[in-house]
Parts: sequence; structure tokens; C-alpha cells
Amino acid sequence: MWNQPYRKSDVEAGPRPLYPTMLESPELRWSFIRKVYSIITFQLLATIAVASVVVFVHPIAHFFVSSGAGLALFIVLIITPFITLCPLYYYHQKHPVNYLLLGIFTISLAFAVGLTCAFTSGKVILESVILTTVVVVSLTLYTFWAARRGHDFNFLGPFLFGAVLVLMVFALIQLLFPLGKISVMVYGCLASIIFCGYIVYDTDNLIKRFSYDEYIWASVSLYLDIINLFLSLLTIFRASES
Repeated sequence: MWNQPYRKSDVEAGPRPLYPTMLESPELRWSFIRKVYSIITFQLLATIAVASVVVFVHPIAHFFVSSGAGLALFIVLIITPFITLCPLYYYHQKHPVNYLLLGIFTISLAFAVGLTCAFTSGKVILESVILTTVVVVSLTLYTFWAARRGHDFNFLGPFLFGAVLVLMVFALIQLLFPLGKISVMVYGCLASIIFCGYIVYDTDNLIKRFSYDEYIWASVSLYLDIINLFLSLLTIFRASES
């Protein structure tokens, strides 16, 4: 009887593990995963709402680009998410401070995304949204499928970290010495590939490595992957259109 195959309806066998070497309770891990994706859903909905207001209420976007005060506020909005990450990392297990900091982080980043989209055609935004959705869903399903078959993507960590450093230097060079439309498209393509890798890497961590108290940090990681992938694709489509 010990060699009987796993049956989904077998009560004694319990829920199927997410990966072969899983030692924790699958019910607890699935509950954690559902909580993380619920938080990400609210973050994305808030981002869409705030960005839509910035895009469709034209005086908001014009205020940020037509006055010194608007430009200063724009710089503050860009810096705020990075500043918020420090206390968010420190208080990510302390309720309700973690949710308050997460809200500030999400809203400030949503304003930055909205201002980026405000001067982009609707066609480019729609193409980027559709492609981002397809890629995120596909890579998420693939990672769950691969994890169940024993694949581990933890080895991607050092490579992705190094790739992000290269990407940051590339962006700095592009700001100081603009290299033209082709270089912008190359940057967008490289960034898209890197953040696709990060979606797989962070989803694998969500399945195996994040502790149950790290739901905020897990949500932030995947949310940033999705937003950065969207902005990378937006860069490609915008450069190809111009």
C-alpha cells in the first residue's frame, strides 16, 4: 500500500506539496501565497487608479512639468519610494505601521508611473499593459509548475543582482551622454529580460523561502518586478513609436 500514487481526494495524504522537498504545511504556505497576492492586487489597483487620475486630469501632469514647484515635487515623488523602502524593511513585520508605509510607497510610486504615462500615447500604454499581464501570468504559472517538479531558481540571485548593476550604470550613461533611440530600445529590452528573471526568482522565493511574517516584503518584491517590467516595455514601445 506504500506505493500507491498520490490522489487528490485522499484525505490521509493531505494537500499536495508545492515542491518535492517541502517539509512545512502546504495549507499554511498556500494561505501565505494568497495573502501576498491579495496585497499585490490592491497595490496594482491603487496604482491604476492614481495613474489614471494623473493621465486623464491634464492639469496635474502640466503642473509637474510647467513650474519649478511642480518639478521639485516630481523629484520628491520619485525619491519617496526609495526612502520609504528603508523604514518599510525595518518595520515590515510590525502591524499596522507596515501597511501605512506600504501605502505611502505604493501611492508615491503610482504618481511616478502616472507621470510617465501622461506623456505617452494610449496605444503604447495599452500594448505595455497587455504584454505585462501576459508575461507576469505566464511566468508565475511556469514557476509554480517548475517548482512542483523540483526545479530551483535560487541560483538566479547573483546573476540578477549583477545585471541590475549593469542596468543602473547603463541608465546613468544614457542620462549623461544620450546615445539615441537604438540605445533606449536596447536598455528597455535588457531591463525587460532582467525583470522577467526577477519575477521567476521572487515567485520561487514566495513558494519556498519567504517566512510567513515577510508577507509585506514579498509583496513589495513582486510588485516592483511587475511595475519595472511594465516601465521597461513602455520604454521599448515608446522608442519604437517615435
